[in-house]
Amino acid sequence: MTDDRRTEDVELLRLGQAPRNRRDLLRKLVWIGVWLVFLSSPVHDLATGDHTVGGRAAGWAGLAVFVGLYLTLVLRNMGRPLRPAVVAAVIAAMAVFATVLCLTLGAPFLGLFCYVSVSCGAALPLRVAGWAIPATAVVTLVLGLHTGEDDIWTLLIILLLIGFAMSGVAQLIRTTVELRKARATVAQLAANEERLRLARDLHDLLGHSLSLITLKSELAGRMLPDHPEKAAQQVADIEQVSRQALVDVREAVTGYRRPRLSAELAGAQVALTAAGVTADVPAEPDLTGVAEESEAALAWALREAVTNVVRHSGARRCTVTLVRHQTLNGPVLELTVEDDGAGAAGSTPGNGLTGLRERLEKTGGTLETTAQRHGFRLTARTPAGEATDATPGA
Repeated sequence: MTDDRRTEDVELLRLGQAPRNRRDLLRKLVWIGVWLVFLSSPVHDLATGDHTVGGRAAGWAGLAVFVGLYLTLVLRNMGRPLRPAVVAAVIAAMAVFATVLCLTLGAPFLGLFCYVSVSCGAALPLRVAGWAIPATAVVTLVLGLHTGEDDIWTLLIILLLIGFAMSGVAQLIRTTVELRKARATVAQLAANEERLRLARDLHDLLGHSLSLITLKSELAGRMLPDHPEKAAQQVADIEQVSRQALVDVREAVTGYRRPRLSAELAGAQVALTAAGVTADVPAEPDLTGVAEESEAALAWALREAVTNVVRHSGARRCTVTLVRHQTLNGPVLELTVEDDGAGAAGSTPGNGLTGLRERLEKTGGTLETTAQRHGFRLTARTPAGEATDATPGA
């Protein structure tokens, strides 16, 4: 069943495309060849009619050229449209051949104008086909009255119906081609968004973990001569952090990475303490009614902020607060990370803060950064679900 459905999808995707192989070409020729039924009258007239040898030879040659023009125009224009000037020239040539054959060989060749009408509907833009098809009908009517055709009105109805029907089919094909292009564009945008997400995840994951590994490696190096036991503990911590970083990277690559705020708070306490920064971090956050996406965005914000404090600020103290506020737009969970360092003051936002702002905006949140005279403050806000009283998160 799956293979049949996949084959069916492939066949549908070929609508509006040029023939790519002999099978596609044969399928299109069969579909177009159905319309060649209108050639029965002129072929029968050339085969059994009272014509001279020269007239019959000229009639066969003119009919062959006419059919060749029709097939070239319709077959090519379905997948790889010809230039408008070429399309107009081919349709005009078909109309001229049909007119000459009707005037010289008689009424049986009036059916050729059905192909002119089909060509107008298939190859011309919808607005142009709207007047080209009726114009073809008028020419057919004049020639029918001139040659004394009895069923001219029936032929006119058929001509108008198949012309406008083919115009609708052509419009459907054009719409299918445009939808295919739009789908390709959407797929490209989705791929770009996925690459951007992966870049943000890797930056947030590896930036924090590698900073902590570097810091603990420096501590182990300083402790090694006099305090080998403490140095061994730092090496054990490095192994644990590196293993966790590997797990995080794998989760990020597979797209299932959702950091927990409680785990990031505990990690922030460890990272700040290891860096010699006095840390004031809440223990258990109140996440009642907070969506997983909002919690993950705040967790990323905390990780990025702590990483910047450890790597760039040179701070001696860092305070993390988590508070729930009631606003006009509903409850909001606010995370604030503030330090007394000077490393981030005056700096421009990097990739981490830019990606962090994008994460929060996707959840309906905001990000504010303030470089103070003696310190730096990062404030991240995200929706907190149903309205409740403003209570501290720790």
